[in-house]
Amino acid sequence: MKAASLSELRNELNHLPPEVVMDLCIRLIKYKKENKELLSYLLFEADDEPAFIEGVCKEVDGLFKEINRRNISQTKKSLQKILRIVAKYAKYSGQKRTEVDLHIYFCQKLRAMPIPRSKNSVIEKIYTRQFFKIRKLLEALHPDLQYDYEEVMVKLAL
Repeated sequence: MKAASLSELRNELNHLPPEVVMDLCIRLIKYKKENKELLSYLLFEADDEPAFIEGVCKEVDGLFKEINRRNISQTKKSLQKILRIVAKYAKYSGQKRTEVDLHIYFCQKLRAMPIPRSKNSVIEKIYTRQFFKIRKLLEALHPDLQYDYEEVMVKLAL
């Protein structure tokens, strides 16, 4: 089965009555957790972006507390899991500033962890990739916002 293009789907949805569109949405969110999470964000949290960011940061805090620091392999896997969650929430928002804020928070938490990043190349690469990703995202922001984030980036670079 070949999937229709976005424009074809949009045109078809425009021709359907609202009740049918709602039934399709309900059916869509019934089968995939990510679809349900995205719709929840759009309906309940998109209006208050700072509260959304704060909620994600609290979730990240909880996940960082659960990391097994004794086994470096488990630490690496936990960090990758947290990073997937941060990327998922950033994708839900769709705003570059929110994405920058969430990735900066992840890097700050990783820096604050009591494990030596320099002794483990995988964890160091995770941090470095996120740092350069933030740099790239900052280039897409307004120059005034770039200036506001510059001090944070200097601290992350140390």
